[in-house]
Amino acid sequence: MNIYLAGEIHSNWRDELINLCKQKELDYTFSSPQLDHGTSDNVGKVIMGDQGSSFYNDNASAKINSIKTHISIQKSDIVIVKFGEQYKQWNAAFDAGYASALGKKLIIIHPQSFNHPLKEIDSVSSASVETEAEVVEILEYLKK
Repeated sequence: MNIYLAGEIHSNWRDELINLCKQKELDYTFSSPQLDHGTSDNVGKVIMGDQGSSFYNDNASAKINSIKTHISIQKSDIVIVKFGEQYKQWNAAFDAGYASALGKKLIIIHPQSFNHPLKEIDSVSSASVETEAEVVEILEYLKK
């Protein structure tokens, strides 16, 4: 199965989840967005040159990043979306909505304090959990 790991990029949660899967010998294929924040933010300017303002530079980068994101979500069987506590992840909410619209199975990770603000996203997910370890337990169950 192909699993897309969407959401916050400021921690190593993806590595933790992938390593836990390896320890349990779970054979899944993982993909993710560009995880280097600088590369992601500047790809439009690097490829197409300065667009004249931060708005247009961000817009160019967002469009290029969306190509990778959309293709990865389309190819996935499961989309795991993590909402971290440090930043508002508008991109994570968008990815969850896009995946839901495509009929992808969603697993949402977020702290309990986000239950109310993420209630609509949780309501369309197959599971909402608080930790990567809980996700791995779900993935392990799917292999049985």
